[in-house]
Amino acid sequence: MSGLIPNFPHDGVVTVNRVIIKPEFTVDDLQERVAFLCENVKTYHSDTGFVGGFVALNSGNISNEGSSIGQAVESDMKGKEALIVTFWNSFEDHEESHRSETFQPLFMKVLELCENGNEEIAYDMLWSGKAYSAEEAEAARASKLHAA
Repeated sequence: MSGLIPNFPHDGVVTVNRVIIKPEFTVDDLQERVAFLCENVKTYHSDTGFVGGFVALNSGNISNEGSSIGQAVESDMKGKEALIVTFWNSFEDHEESHRSETFQPLFMKVLELCENGNEEIAYDMLWSGKAYSAEEAEAARASKLHAA
């Protein structure tokens, strides 16, 4: 199954930046700077390998059902850690985008608010998928009952 990120190739690349916001900056500062950066990437690289992306802020919630390291109550990174995730046709396309003269000044503005510096890790996509429709989910459950 695919289709989670429209037009993302099965062999695409996902990059992840982990940002920890310095105490003197706010989430609004991060959102503003990343918005300018993302608009630049969309404008100049949508036809040269950029497929999409998202930014997510640590909500503080920790899943006790999905964690195996104890019963934590709340992440101490709540509201100060964000992930910037982008989707590319290839790693080479991503690297070329970062060499852009229009990208670099905006990137430096984002780095100013990063407590942890920056390390952007690239991952090869192994699987992506979206949820079944209600009808598809019902059919999938029925097929499991008949297979058992």
